[in-house]
Amino acid sequence: MTSRIFSFLMLLSLCGSAWADRVKDLVTVAAQRPNQLIGFGLVVGLQGTGDDASVPFTTQSMKAMLSQLGVRIDGPLSDFEQAAAASRVDIKNAAAVLVTADLPGFAKPGQRIDVNVASIGKASSLRGGSLILTALRGVDGEIYALAQGSVTATGIDAAQAGSKVAIGVPTAARIPSGAIVERMVDTPFDKAESLVLNLRDNDFSTNSAIVSAINSKFGPNVAQSIDGTSISVRAPQDLSQRVTFMSMLENIEVVPGEPPARVVINARTGTVVINRSVRVSPAAVSHGTISVAIAATNEVSQPNALSQGQTAEVQNAQLNVAEPNKPMFLFKPGAELRDIVARRLELKAREILSGDHWDGLQEQVLNHLLDPWSAADEMLRGVGA
Repeated sequence: MTSRIFSFLMLLSLCGSAWADRVKDLVTVAAQRPNQLIGFGLVVGLQGTGDDASVPFTTQSMKAMLSQLGVRIDGPLSDFEQAAAASRVDIKNAAAVLVTADLPGFAKPGQRIDVNVASIGKASSLRGGSLILTALRGVDGEIYALAQGSVTATGIDAAQAGSKVAIGVPTAARIPSGAIVERMVDTPFDKAESLVLNLRDNDFSTNSAIVSAINSKFGPNVAQSIDGTSISVRAPQDLSQRVTFMSMLENIEVVPGEPPARVVINARTGTVVINRSVRVSPAAVSHGTISVAIAATNEVSQPNALSQGQTAEVQNAQLNVAEPNKPMFLFKPGAELRDIVARRLELKAREILSGDHWDGLQEQVLNHLLDPWSAADEMLRGVGA
């Protein structure tokens, strides 16, 4: 009896068929969606790893920037480009880049956001550079943020004497908190009669569970399902009450629906990831490895005396193939992967936690001296899980 109780506790702790998540972890507010920004700028201060004179938009951008700063460049733009080509103006310390950022919902002027920087010319690295003031625009063409600051490039690209080492991408960088918001985006949060919640993953079961949980807490018909992804929620019209209402709503705990069975195979590494909803059909699986060892020995063939032969090198190879004897496993139909794993871990735990330790844990649980979850953790530590 005690072994059955303990096996059940272990299965419960391993598989956890039901767990609760907060609503904020399952949904996003439609009025809180981010907006993407983009801009064109220059990164300066590079150690000769920037663009060269063959990149026209870099030289054009430098001339325009210097002109805005009051630095007069005599002659038309073509003369400046010719000077760059003649190495009288060195632009290898500058690079043309595209700057992108995500403007979060409810972002206010004066707040900072992270930006990403990527080279679009012939620059080989952005390490050590600084982004010059760059306007970030939305899809409507309006400026929503200004970016500037030292870029952080984590990639390394080094070459010497025919050898080359590349780690990461040195032509892409990031500026944490590198942009200041200049304009906020209007949202329907303070105007709409109902707010829309969108599930991060489309699931009808989770949608229905969230609607039931909200109506149980705030009353019937407060939340209604629109489809498998969206939920309409009636919120108070007063803005302060609406914020309080949303803070209470997002902390409601909901048991999400079971995810669909899924198997992901990485053919390159041979890694197989299987979620716990996968059911095993009747199958017999034989698991084993074959090892091949080849040993080569070099020998010298010496001709007999007076045979007029020549000494020759001979290579002999010895080939050994080893195939260990691995057992065959039989899976019964309808078994779930979590049941198979739990059973395997239970058998392993019995092998390790045998004797007094195993009996002691059972006795402590039955006498309410140790809670079941702590006992399960003790078992898993023995298994190495």
